[in-house]
Amino acid sequence: MRMCVRIKTVIFLNALLSVACFGMRAQEVAIKTNVLYDIAATVNAGVEFGLAPKWTLDISGNYNGWTLSGGRKWKHWLVQPEARWWVCDKFAGHFLGVHAHGGQCNVGNLKNNIRFLGTDFSKLSDRRYQGWFAGAGVAYGYSWILGRHWNLEAEIGAGWIYTRYDVFPCAACGTRLASGLSHNYFGPTKAAVNLVFLF
Repeated sequence: MRMCVRIKTVIFLNALLSVACFGMRAQEVAIKTNVLYDIAATVNAGVEFGLAPKWTLDISGNYNGWTLSGGRKWKHWLVQPEARWWVCDKFAGHFLGVHAHGGQCNVGNLKNNIRFLGTDFSKLSDRRYQGWFAGAGVAYGYSWILGRHWNLEAEIGAGWIYTRYDVFPCAACGTRLASGLSHNYFGPTKAAVNLVFLF
């Protein structure tokens, strides 16, 4: 009888220790970089926190302060927090997100003929736009587990951006053509291929 009680006690303690160790190994924080922004010479980093079994909070920031060859500018900073709901387990598989975004930009001398969903990006070819923006959107993504601490994550999002800006005639000059203009943009607001490290 005493032997049976000892065996049950040992089994109970082992089960309790296993549950405690499993809880300690659960990954609750991730850091990441968006490879698409890296390719575009934009410094970026993100951190994601587990909030509940199927919920996380992702916060990313981007910065590009360089003038490129030919006087091209894509200078900006951006912060984009996002609440994510994971279909199965957090940090793995499918997820849906709701994000906000805001920042400042100084963009110009980008030769193109793009007109998309009511926005004429070709104006960036021979003018410089400097101002701020804010908005919100929704997103879908998927995270592939590569190893114990590494994931690869892809995400696409769409939504709305409100911009308020001044217009200048060229990338380098300071003579203002127009001030206090605004524009509402509807379309893609997020594209990411993130390399993720989980703690």
